Amino acid sequence: MKKLRNFPILFLFLSQLFCLQIVHAETAADVVPTVQSVQQGDAIQQFVRGSFTERRSLLNQWPGDIESLDQLAALVEKDQLYSGQSGQTYILETDEKLLSYPDLQTVTDWPADLSQVTLVNTLRKALTFAQAKEKLQSDDLNQRLDAIDILENNLAELDVKNINQLYLNEKNNKVKARLAQLKARLDYQNPDVLQKIQAAKVLQDSNRPDVLAMVEQELQQANLHPELKAALTEAKSNIKTRIQASEWTGHVFSGLSTASILLLAALGLAITYGLLGVINMAHGELIMIGAYTTYVVQSLFKSYLSSYVDWYLIAAIPAAFIVSALIGMLIERTVIRPLYGRQLETLLATFGVSLILMQVVRMVFGAQNVEVSNISWLSGGIAVTPSLMLPYNRIAIIGFTVAVLLLLVYLLNKTRFGLFVRAVTQNRQMAQAVGIRSSRIDMMAFGLGSGLAGLAGCALAQVGNVGPDLGQNYIIDAFLVVVVGGVGQVWGAVLAALGLGVSGTVLEIGMGAVLAKIILLVLVILFIQKRPQGLFAIKGRFVE
Repeated sequence: MKKLRNFPILFLFLSQLFCLQIVHAETAADVVPTVQSVQQGDAIQQFVRGSFTERRSLLNQWPGDIESLDQLAALVEKDQLYSGQSGQTYILETDEKLLSYPDLQTVTDWPADLSQVTLVNTLRKALTFAQAKEKLQSDDLNQRLDAIDILENNLAELDVKNINQLYLNEKNNKVKARLAQLKARLDYQNPDVLQKIQAAKVLQDSNRPDVLAMVEQELQQANLHPELKAALTEAKSNIKTRIQASEWTGHVFSGLSTASILLLAALGLAITYGLLGVINMAHGELIMIGAYTTYVVQSLFKSYLSSYVDWYLIAAIPAAFIVSALIGMLIERTVIRPLYGRQLETLLATFGVSLILMQVVRMVFGAQNVEVSNISWLSGGIAVTPSLMLPYNRIAIIGFTVAVLLLLVYLLNKTRFGLFVRAVTQNRQMAQAVGIRSSRIDMMAFGLGSGLAGLAGCALAQVGNVGPDLGQNYIIDAFLVVVVGGVGQVWGAVLAALGLGVSGTVLEIGMGAVLAKIILLVLVILFIQKRPQGLFAIKGRFVE
């Protein structure tokens, strides 16, 4: 009976315990999806829905990963992040395309309450430091270097103790050296003279223009400690030398990219002039046609293949070659062929063709320049030093030129068509005697040269404006490359393009574009007087 009297108490205890288990299970079920959603990138949605205080708190302790934080920074920077009044998050991909976040589905009915997510300076700075803080804890070396780049541009907000601790904990020598530079810039703000001297000795290994400006400003102060002044003077000299080396490296790289474009433009001339002896004044307009073909392909991708617009250049390269080659073969058949052996007449005829082509382009596309946008994966560049940036599009042009050159060398030296071209170039009558159809080879070689001009136009469209006068800016330089390199000589054109491109760019730095062009022309004239056949003399054709 005593046990039965205790039964209600036991039953009540067990029922309460069971209810607690149910409540705990329901609470856990509510918590788990929240954690999972944060792991899946829901941190951006929390940021969009939050108030100013909540957004700042999220940035101080970001609940997502570094990729979501970088995505947030990119969306805010590009003005693509939007929200609705109910807290929905949207991404404005283009002016006509809105995506819901995070499923990235296209929104057909745009909400009327759509508003852009903008950040005040305080939150922008907090976002910047949140990125740096997350990246400094990364195992990826490049992420930690990116974090130091961020910190170097926000010195006033840094804590010396935190930087010292990061410096002590860092194991990688490259990152440690960057942190040492950052630490020295902070240490120099200390009033202790000995610490300033030690910091100045560390800063002499820097290559940043802002550090040079700081050192020069410090040297202007009166009553500097002699040892500190000596350390600052040495630091100024070393930093300036490093910056100048970076700048000249950039100039040489720019000259190489210019030489690559010149080489693409001159390769076609080297073939047609060497084979046919025709001075084709319409070659520049064939370059222009290649650039406009690139523009047309880009427009078609934007209209019909918008999802693949970043890959339009892959289709534009063969299209530019084919269109320019076909127009070149048409010019050879209708204009040049009846005038073989009459160089003055062919010069005047092709000059007339160039005027016609320019006017046709003005009628079709207008007299104003058209925009050929740079594809996203060729935007930006490699930051070698703070004063040296190598753009991806310039690197791609150099690589593209090398690939085209190798293919052309293979075509001329390892194929039947190349054998015929070399035979006709060296001795047309003997080639005809052994059964080579020289008229067909002339047409195909002229088409090849015109196609190469189209490829030059495709490359030019990525680095400059595209307009009806595009080819006129490069035709004279292309002829100079052919004359200096040797008529019909591919490797001569390579050396001449490198020499003229790099030297022209370097001369422009100190003398200006006009004076540099005059000096180059004078040098070319003197060279031709001493060596009329160019760097490499052609065999056979002009000895007859």
